[in-house]
This record gives sequence, structure tokens and C-alpha cells, in this order.
Amino acid sequence: MLDMGDWLKATFPQVQDQTIAVDTLLQRLLAALVLGALVAIVYRFTERTRSAGTSSFIATLILLTVLLAMVAQVIGNSAALAFSLVGILSIVRFRTIVEDTRDTAFVIFAVVEGMAAGVGNLAVAVAGLFVVSLATVTLRALHFYAETPLVEWTLQLRVGTAVQDAAPWENLFAKSCASASLVGTATARQGAALDLTYKLKLNAEVTPMQFLNALNRLEGIQNLELKRT
Repeated sequence: MLDMGDWLKATFPQVQDQTIAVDTLLQRLLAALVLGALVAIVYRFTERTRSAGTSSFIATLILLTVLLAMVAQVIGNSAALAFSLVGILSIVRFRTIVEDTRDTAFVIFAVVEGMAAGVGNLAVAVAGLFVVSLATVTLRALHFYAETPLVEWTLQLRVGTAVQDAAPWENLFAKSCASASLVGTATARQGAALDLTYKLKLNAEVTPMQFLNALNRLEGIQNLELKRT
């Protein structure tokens, strides 16, 4: 009669054969963590503009590198485990839309770095990190990346008829917007207020919330509404 240890060895012979030392495993995972952080730094340093999802994507790159290093340890030399993993992952439906194809390249970058660290091939990981980073920085310096088009917004501004000077918000437009133009005016509250409609494009570093907060601090403005066109 087999005891539990013999049963485990008989049931999972490949796993037993591929077991690596704990210190080696930790070294590979820590190497993957460092490599993932470096990939994220390169991404952050070479990106054009910082959007709301940038921080989340950077964290994803780091985690993805470590996870792929773990996957490499699980698969080892087993083709059966590799096909099983593909089958398991095919069940997951990924709904995240990558807006920039450059982001897709960095996802692949993180995957390859994680796999290289996971199998202990640090020479490939370090060499690949250096070459891809150099290529990315060079392309950035040569302006190969197309600039992200600015979003157009419609601003509806209500002010009292006593306000005769539009300079306060127009000065703010000059600081915060790449372009701004008045496209419509109307009276409100039986002639006691004016509704002004502007078409504008915020500068890349200005968020809609920052822009609205700055407008709210101006005197004479009664109501604000900002809509994406």
C-alpha cells in the first residue's frame, strides 16, 4: 500500500522532477520584479501625456512581469502544462481596450521579460531590456510617436447680466486651453443672466476637474456645465 508521499510522487512525477530550490525561485521572482519596475520606468519616461489610467497601467506592467515569471516556473518543460494553461486563460475574457498600440508593445515587453526571468535566462532579459529601452528612447527623441489628439469639450457658462467683463474666464482659457471659441449666447432667468457656450480643447496636462474648479473660483459665474463633444 502506497503512503501519501509515494502517491504524490506517482501522481505528479513531472512536478517532482522540476522542483527548484526556494532561494532560486525567490531570486527569479525578485529579478522579475526589478525588471518589471524598469519596464514601467521606461514606459513612464517615454509616454507623451499622462492620462487617468497611466498609474494603473504602470502597476499592471510590474505585476504582469512577476506573474509571467511564476507561469514560467509552473510550466517548466511540460508541454501538457503549457497547453493546459492556454486552455485555462482562454476562458478569461479580457475587456480592457488598449487605446495606443505602443501600450500593446509594452505589454509584450513585460511578458517577455517575465518569461526570461522565470526560466533564469537573465542575460536575455537584461540585453532585451537595454535594447528595447534604447529603441524606445530614441523613437521618442526623434518624435516618431504621433501626438494624442486633444479632446474637444463644450462649456456652458452662466453669468449675471451685471458682469460686463469676460476677461477673468478668458484669461483662464488662455492658460488652460489649447483653443477656445464662443459659439453661442442666450438669455436666461427672464433676462437676468446670460448663457455662454464655448467650444474648447484643454491642454494635455489640465484635467476637466481642475479646469472646473478654477472656473468656480471666479466671481460672477452662476452655473457651469462641461460636456465632451
